[in-house]
Amino acid sequence: MAKKGNRIQVILECTEHKDSGLPGTSRYVTTKNKKNSPDRLEFKKFNPILKKMTLHKEIK
Repeated sequence: MAKKGNRIQVILECTEHKDSGLPGTSRYVTTKNKKNSPDRLEFKKFNPILKKMTLHKEIK
């Protein structure tokens, strides 16, 4: 039986990739504590399609 807690799984998607016109998407899966960070997460992560570090934001 799984524990019930404040940790939830979230998906981070690249913000620059949509504007580039290239096929595919850059997404990362991570967890966050919804009690400590109720706002949407933003991280600089590596986008393998664009081959550079880009801003990835949490999607719903």
